[in-house]
Amino acid sequence: MREQIRPALTMLVILTVLTGLVYPLAVTGLAQMFFPDQANGSLIVHNGHVIGSKLIGQFFDRPEYFWGRPSATAPFPYNAAASGGSNLGPTNPVLVEVAKARVTALKAADPGNQTPIPVDLVTASGSGLDPHISPAAAEYQVKRVSRARRLDESAVRTLVTQHTEERQFGFLGERRVNVLELNLALEGADSGARLPGSHDEWAATSNDRPSR
Repeated sequence: MREQIRPALTMLVILTVLTGLVYPLAVTGLAQMFFPDQANGSLIVHNGHVIGSKLIGQFFDRPEYFWGRPSATAPFPYNAAASGGSNLGPTNPVLVEVAKARVTALKAADPGNQTPIPVDLVTASGSGLDPHISPAAAEYQVKRVSRARRLDESAVRTLVTQHTEERQFGFLGERRVNVLELNLALEGADSGARLPGSHDEWAATSNDRPSR
């Protein structure tokens, strides 16, 4: 019995040290050395404060900001603790009504815009946390944002172009625009505006909003 227990315990200790201590420390160390931004959550810092992540979308509904994809997370949009979609199938009449309501809201925010509305502005992503929109969705909002900020359309359009990410390796995924980073760039172009969700605003409403 001892001859069987001793090697079993020895292997247990060795594997526990290797897989429970050495391996995690090695992986963490390599990640911090070669990919520190990704390993720490791809955080976005604004005026010395962390205001979000490049990987998690945020909710914008003021006309002077670009809006992201609709989010079906509960109990509020872009709830990172409750990632998920609406689970409405393409033949579900509720999905059609929800999309129509979103189209109405977009047209009400920019009644003079006759451009076809890109589909990603009226449909939620599977996670409800998508931080990106398509270049077409950003272009659709240029006139509204420039008018609300009293900025030249070409200046706002240039910011969209500068923040358009190409396909990974030239062929994976689609071209996309990170909404939070684009709105931060707008802050630089129009210093008189204040980003919703900035440290000051979140601090002032900390009793009413979830912690970040």
